[in-house]
Amino acid sequence: MSSNESMTIDERYKYFRMMKKRYKQADKPAKGRLLDEMQAMTALHRKALIRIMNGTPERKPRSRQRGRSYGPEVDDALRVIAESLDYICAERLTPSLVPMAEHLVVHGELQVTPQLLHALDKISVPTVRRHLQRLQQDQPYLPRKRVHRQASLLRDIPMKRIPWNQAQPGHFEVDLVHHCGAIASGEYLYTLHLVDIATGWSERVALLGRSFCAIEAGFKHCVARLPFPIREIHPDNGSEFLNDHLVRFFRTLNPAISISRSRPYRPNDNRCVEQKNASLVRAYLGNERLDTVQQTRALNQLYDAMWVHYNLFQPVLHLHEKTADTAPDHSFHVTRRYDQAQTPFQRLCAIADQNTTSGPETIVIADATRARLERLRDSTNPRRLRQKIYTDIDSLFALPGATPGVTENVYDTIPITSSILKDLL
Repeated sequence: MSSNESMTIDERYKYFRMMKKRYKQADKPAKGRLLDEMQAMTALHRKALIRIMNGTPERKPRSRQRGRSYGPEVDDALRVIAESLDYICAERLTPSLVPMAEHLVVHGELQVTPQLLHALDKISVPTVRRHLQRLQQDQPYLPRKRVHRQASLLRDIPMKRIPWNQAQPGHFEVDLVHHCGAIASGEYLYTLHLVDIATGWSERVALLGRSFCAIEAGFKHCVARLPFPIREIHPDNGSEFLNDHLVRFFRTLNPAISISRSRPYRPNDNRCVEQKNASLVRAYLGNERLDTVQQTRALNQLYDAMWVHYNLFQPVLHLHEKTADTAPDHSFHVTRRYDQAQTPFQRLCAIADQNTTSGPETIVIADATRARLERLRDSTNPRRLRQKIYTDIDSLFALPGATPGVTENVYDTIPITSSILKDLL
C-alpha cells in the first residue's frame, strides 16, 4: 500500500515544494536517491516526478470540468427518498438510500433498476449533499415544513422600565440569583428576589431548583409576607418567570396585577433588584455552591432575619432628582440628588400617611399589619439580630453539600415555613 493514501493533493504538492529545494542542491547520485524516496512516498512514475522537480510544483486549475457521474434517475430517486425521510442531512440519508429505495418500491412510490440501486450504493456523502443542494434550487424539492406555532407569550407582555420616581408601592422588580458556584450543573439553590421601587422593600426566599412548583411556592411565600399588595411584576425575559403557568398564577392571585418585562440585554431595566442582588445576596453569600434541602432551609432562616434587619432597620437612600447638564465643551453630565435616608418601613408608613385623606381605595397598608410590624420593630434588638445573621451564615456554610448520585427532594422545601410569617399571619 502506497503512502500517498494518507496525503491530500494539496499536501502532496506541499511535499513536492519542500523536496525541490533539496533536489536542486543535490548532485546526480543524490537526485536519484531523492527520486526513489518521492516515488515511495507518492507512488508516482519516476518521469512524472522529474517533470515536477524541473517545473513548478503548484496545483494547476482544471482546464476541463468532469462530467456528471450520476444521471437524472438518481436525482429523481434522491428527491423521493429525501422527501420520505423529511429531508434529513446527507450524512444520515446516504446509508439509507438502498434500503429505503427497496422499501418505497414495495409501496409503489418508486421504480428502480439494478443500475440505479448500484449507483445509490456507491454514491458518496459529498455527492449526495451536492445533489440535494441542486435539487433544493428546483421547485420539486421543498424544504422541511415549518410548524406554525401560537404567538409567543412574550409578545403579549410589554417591555418597559419602571420609572425611577414611581411613588406608589407595589411595583416590584424581580430576579433570580443563582447559587451554583463555579459549575452550573445539576440542581442547586436560587434566591427569588423582589424589590419595590417606591419603598425599597425587599423580599427574598431560597428555592431548590427553578421548577414551576418551586417558583410558585416562593411567590406565595413573598405575597403572604408582604404588608402591601403587588400591583406590578417586572422580571427579565427568563422562562422561569414568563411561562403560561406562572402568568396564570398571577392572574388567579389578582387579576389587576400588571406584568411587564425588561428589554433583552438591558440589565439596567431591572437596576434596583440588580443592585440589591449585590448588596443583599452576594455580599452575604458570595458565589459558593448551595444545593441541598438542609441548605435551603438554613438559607430561608437567614433570610427571615435579614428581612427584619433590612426592611425595618436599615436606612436606604432614594433618588430624588436627576438633572442633565451640558458643559461648554458639549460634554454631557447627569447630576443625581438623593433624599434623606429612611428604612423601607418608614417610607411605606410615610406614603400611607400621605394617602390617608384620599379615601379607602388608596390605603397602602392595613392598620393591623402596620401595628404588628411596629411591635416587631420595637421588640427586636438590631445588634443581636445582626449577630444572629452572621451566626446563621456560619451555620449555613458548615452544612455539607449534595452527595454525588443522591437526589435532593425539592418537595421537602415546599411549603416554605417561616417563623416571621407565622407571626404576621
